[in-house]
Amino acid sequence: MSSAEVVLGFLEEAEPWRLRAPQFPSKVGGRPAWLSQTGLPSLSALECEICRLPMVLLLQVYAPISGQDRSFHRTLFLFCCKTPECYSRNDSRCMKVFRSQLPRRNDFYPYEPPPEDEPPSDPEDHSMLPTSGVKLCWVCGCPGNKACSRCHTVTYCGKQHQTLHWKHSHKRECCSPASVTATSPLLFPESELVTEPEEEDEEGRQEKDDEGEGEEEDGIQKSVDFPSLADKAEADLAGLAEADLDEMAMHETEDNKAFQRFKKKIAREPHQVIRYSRGGSPLWVSAQHIPSDENIPPCTCGAKRTFEFQVMPQLLNNLCVDSTGASIDWGTLVVYTCSASCNHDNQYRQEFIWKQDFSSDQHTQLIDT
Repeated sequence: MSSAEVVLGFLEEAEPWRLRAPQFPSKVGGRPAWLSQTGLPSLSALECEICRLPMVLLLQVYAPISGQDRSFHRTLFLFCCKTPECYSRNDSRCMKVFRSQLPRRNDFYPYEPPPEDEPPSDPEDHSMLPTSGVKLCWVCGCPGNKACSRCHTVTYCGKQHQTLHWKHSHKRECCSPASVTATSPLLFPESELVTEPEEEDEEGRQEKDDEGEGEEEDGIQKSVDFPSLADKAEADLAGLAEADLDEMAMHETEDNKAFQRFKKKIAREPHQVIRYSRGGSPLWVSAQHIPSDENIPPCTCGAKRTFEFQVMPQLLNNLCVDSTGASIDWGTLVVYTCSASCNHDNQYRQEFIWKQDFSSDQHTQLIDT
């Protein structure tokens, strides 16, 4: 994929078997469809850095690199905390992203592509047990070797998820010959991520978008009535130097331009939930809190990290997480990965994520459009 190409991701319903690991899915929600069956992230690596509770899968993106055998199969896994209070402004400590990759010849999957038809049904449910034998938590699908003390058949990553499952259904099902309820109450709804290239406008249109200048096009207004400085209470401005006022006005103008570029871009495909462009550039929701090169740490191999994909705020509508109080929220989530896509003997490698939030005014305007 060239650095200029942008691929958009949309949600679609899919048969459950299409979202399992042998199909190499891109998906939102559900349990992780782990790529490599060994070297999974540790329990501590999958904890929220704020509340220290286990995170759950937000989405995974299958993103192989053409011409690079070690990355013939390659998936990025984005996890997030389910505690709304952990989502403070522009703080990404409640999220983590991991990369897994395999060559075409590997210990887990056939050399040839998976069949298009549904495989024969298995009388036993192995969805919670990778081929390597690693035990997974019933609730979140992450590594978990703590078994139920009564039936010894269901495993968990820790006490919290064991208690949740017990209250939800396992109290009735434990030691019963009936199969364990398949749906976890903690996970996000599961959907397939399907992609298509973003259509570009006629020559020169893209550059105008980047400049954020011009009048109305395609019915999308390019300016917005932010509260002007003159409308602010005089008491709030008392004592401010003229230079301070100029700086405030400048930031307001830059934020306005950035937000209008964002609105106009997504208006063409309002249901997009991710934008993928490895080596390209993200679409920022604001002129504030944009990372510099120094803010993006290099990979542990020493290679520079580059932009790969971003998660759009439209996904929040599908997750149904809005609330009047604290809420899971973001303007955009931007994922940076190793530019060399280095290999570590099938070990999952943590990559870098940057969370940028809307201002309160921007969030209101986005909802209203």
